[in-house]
Amino acid sequence: MSDAIDDRLPTQTLPVLLKGQRALVTGANSGIGKAVAIALGQAGADVAVNYVTGDTEAQAVVNTIVAGGSRAIAIKADVSSEAEVQAMFQQMMRAFGTIDILVNNAGLQRDAPFDQMTLAQWNFVLGVNLTGQFLCAREALREFKRRGVVKSVSVAAGKIICISSVHEVIPWSTHANYAASKGGIMMMMKSLAQEVAPLRVRVNSICPGAIRTPINATAWNTPAAYASLLRLIPYQRIGEPEDIGRVAIVLASDLCDYITGASIFVDGGMTLYPEFSTGG
Repeated sequence: MSDAIDDRLPTQTLPVLLKGQRALVTGANSGIGKAVAIALGQAGADVAVNYVTGDTEAQAVVNTIVAGGSRAIAIKADVSSEAEVQAMFQQMMRAFGTIDILVNNAGLQRDAPFDQMTLAQWNFVLGVNLTGQFLCAREALREFKRRGVVKSVSVAAGKIICISSVHEVIPWSTHANYAASKGGIMMMMKSLAQEVAPLRVRVNSICPGAIRTPINATAWNTPAAYASLLRLIPYQRIGEPEDIGRVAIVLASDLCDYITGASIFVDGGMTLYPEFSTGG
């Protein structure tokens, strides 16, 4: 890999802020979800690793978390299916007893020009990206309400973190289904946060910008592509999945107990309209 595109951060030791808590991360066998699941495990949480395909990859994430001293299980479930989501939560309850943290990460793209986008493409993306987050958040909330606050674990009754995107505010041509799903996540998150704040349940979003994951490798895996990408990022580096994992740890911890209903942009400044940095 060229030095021009190898600007990854050194490995860092993470604080143990989530000891005794139990987390579910959806879409956790690769990319951002994998990094978040491993980070939560390193921070002391027991983690249920959700996935829909890739048994070997999911088990590898579980093995990494267990090797670090936390418990972990892999649970195969399609988050767009109500029955499978309910079965997933039942499996987690049997394994860990309860849930303290939900990270709604599972998401995908099916891109097309608007007039060529099929209804199946539209429904598939909205079904996983938005309906999937609704179904998982609903099940988590039911458990949070049943159990309430356990102060020896956390001052909150539960934490829900929705993985959104800079595209909850930045339009994206030929990605209307994806952008619509992320805009929907923003308003679902804020509406839910407003509703459940009196119950001491916190709901927030992390909104990644360009992150170095296999799904977007063509945007960063050559010097020319990387240079083009950096024109959109004032901080002049691509994000790493671990950048999102570290934010998830802190946002799920009691250090952030007064934060709810917030979209946290982790984007190197992509939402700062870099085209206008020299006057437009």
